[in-house]
Amino acid sequence: MEKFLMGEYDIIVIGAGHAGCEAGLAAARMGKKTLMLSINLEAVAMMPCNPSIGGTGKGHLVREIDALGGQMGINIDKTFIQSRMLNTAKGPAVHSLRAQADKTRYHLEMKKTIEMEPLLDMKQGEVVDLIVEDGKACGVVLRTGAVYRSRAVILATGTFLAGKIFIGESVYDSGPNGLAPSVELAERLREYGLPMRRFKTGTPARVLADSLDYDKMIPQDGDSEIVPFSFMNDELEKDQVRCWLTYTNEKTHDVIRANFHRSALFGGKIEGVGPRYCPSIEDKVNRFADRKRHQLFIEPEGLDTDEMYIQGMSSSLPEDVQQAFYETIDGLENLKIVRPAYAIEYDCIDPLDLKISLENRTIENLFCSGQFNGSSGYEEAAAQGLMAGINAVLKLDGKEPFVLDRSQAYIGVLLDDLVTKGTNEPYRIMTSRAEYRLMLRQDNADLRLTELGHEVGLVKEDRYGRFLEKKAAVEKETQRLQRTIVSPEKANPLLEELGTASIKSAQSLHELLRRPEVTYDNIAPIDSDRPELSRHQKTSMEVEIKYGGYIQKQLAQIEKFKRLEGKKLSSDIDYSKIDGLRIEARQKLNDLKPLSVGQASRISGVSPADINVLLIHLEKNARRRK
Repeated sequence: MEKFLMGEYDIIVIGAGHAGCEAGLAAARMGKKTLMLSINLEAVAMMPCNPSIGGTGKGHLVREIDALGGQMGINIDKTFIQSRMLNTAKGPAVHSLRAQADKTRYHLEMKKTIEMEPLLDMKQGEVVDLIVEDGKACGVVLRTGAVYRSRAVILATGTFLAGKIFIGESVYDSGPNGLAPSVELAERLREYGLPMRRFKTGTPARVLADSLDYDKMIPQDGDSEIVPFSFMNDELEKDQVRCWLTYTNEKTHDVIRANFHRSALFGGKIEGVGPRYCPSIEDKVNRFADRKRHQLFIEPEGLDTDEMYIQGMSSSLPEDVQQAFYETIDGLENLKIVRPAYAIEYDCIDPLDLKISLENRTIENLFCSGQFNGSSGYEEAAAQGLMAGINAVLKLDGKEPFVLDRSQAYIGVLLDDLVTKGTNEPYRIMTSRAEYRLMLRQDNADLRLTELGHEVGLVKEDRYGRFLEKKAAVEKETQRLQRTIVSPEKANPLLEELGTASIKSAQSLHELLRRPEVTYDNIAPIDSDRPELSRHQKTSMEVEIKYGGYIQKQLAQIEKFKRLEGKKLSSDIDYSKIDGLRIEARQKLNDLKPLSVGQASRISGVSPADINVLLIHLEKNARRRK
């Protein structure tokens, strides 16, 4: 086929899902002429699975993306149809915002945002090859023969690479949602020597809303007080839709068990590894045989469609079996399926082949992001896309990569886990993965990260100004609360009303606010001089005061962590020549080339004894230099 040059760019992004959108926008907003390519422009910010953004751990990522100048939080604030704060019965470290999206409007709003970005072009076209010269990625080739050259390339292919759909015995090549798969590019990446693997995910059926019996289900309403995702929004008001809760039962499980042999999962057709934390319904019934029921959430897909998403019931069983087991569930007896559940298998890279900047170790100037890196979820993908976009720009500008460590952000935890520990299944972020989660709350993401985003050039002046205003307001009000003293006569009637112990001597409002029963809003009757604060300002200030003691302890832990992270390791070290290291440790350290002793300590196969050897080695070298 004849090839012809169609354009030259600084950065080319392959894919327009959640990773591709954040990567393309970040690169363009940081001043680089950028091209985003997608097999189909209907795939821009597409939600092929659940119609929601956020959730446990994931909500933290969205807030961090927003704090750094990304788009996901702004987009969901514009297009959500229900909003809920999860885990409110627990501490603030695990509070996580989750919003149901109007998935079509989410797609259209993101597409419009991209179209309006001055330095960002978006085109429909299938990439079938990379242009690699002298070991560097410098362009792409499309199926039509069109060639686009660039100085860097970002892979954000999602589940399209060699995508294959499974519904019972039916197996066919396809990307998500019936879109075309990317087969030739998958083959070429293997030929370039990238260490590829095969993963699997799945999605449940979509059904018509008017075929359901809601009297048999439990209503799930949104919060009366809506909390925005984006720090650019103080208040949001919107009429919210209702979701519903129902459960499987023994009849459901009996139908599934009787058809295990017809499942692609158990029939040996699927080679890829699926996500342990989001199993299919047949996998749940098989693994948790003693469970009498599993919960299902029935969620609207948007305001302009009658389709409903059945969360918690992905499957690779045949359509007739799907119809049969759904009909055993309360409220679903007469349902009409408009899109059957399916499993999808796809190619992705072993993330151990990536640097912490998300640049590929095999091909220079090739950055990788999203599900291509072995992760799952829209939020994990968007976070990686944002970081890949930022670091591609910094690499072209000859600057050091932008790296967030585990004590700074959930994004730091996500990237460090992937490139240091690797993953044998689609990786999902969880609050339990973060050692310093009390410091990594969603309410303080802007206080942690917006300054850094401004330094790299992605956070613009309007956002930075709001950040400085919040920071100053929180500090000023905290100091005022420390200075404001109330007497027992003034405070005790209110304290008794709130169900907390009275005081015997005068105390500051700051001290009273540390009590679990006392909130900033409910001490207003004894605090006449308070200023007007935004929701974001109140929340951050209150949490910092209430958990001040625990936060100080965690800061001490972070200080120890920083000491190990601060012991840098040169990329020139030949670990095979360091006496005392075990053979496995030598091999892993030479392969991964950790940036610090801290990162080395998290590599699978590197023991505490190996770390001690490294520390002694560094100390000896320091003495020699002196």
